[in-house]
Amino acid sequence: MNTKIRVINKSHHPLPEYATAQSAGMDLRANLDAPIVLRPMQRCLVPTGLFMALPPGTEAQVRPRSGLAIKKGITVLNSPGTIDADYRGEVCVILINLSQEDFVIEDGERVAQMVIARYEQSSWEEVETLDDTERGSGGFGHTGAK
Repeated sequence: MNTKIRVINKSHHPLPEYATAQSAGMDLRANLDAPIVLRPMQRCLVPTGLFMALPPGTEAQVRPRSGLAIKKGITVLNSPGTIDADYRGEVCVILINLSQEDFVIEDGERVAQMVIARYEQSSWEEVETLDDTERGSGGFGHTGAK
């Protein structure tokens, strides 16, 4: 399926694109006038220069890049970050440095990936009881280690 997204590109980089035919996400690039030094445990907001209008019933999820996470300890702090269909501001990425070393974000660096996803809104129905299941209220490791 191909969802058309209206986009304004105020960056000096090409639009995000899928790296392979089966990629779920498109890389987002930093759009910077000067490099950002991200110190250990520091967080920052990285602009992309992209503004978009998502179709109703879709969202954009901003997720970490696995290579940055494993090699440099850099991740998206509010992962996944959600961009709602009615948001019209600049797409920015909240990064945090979980390593012990400074990380320099350069202009054009691929800092995150964005996945476009469909969703449905729900409504609440208040009840007095819930149906029983095999799992019940077990959670947080209740099945043990296997």
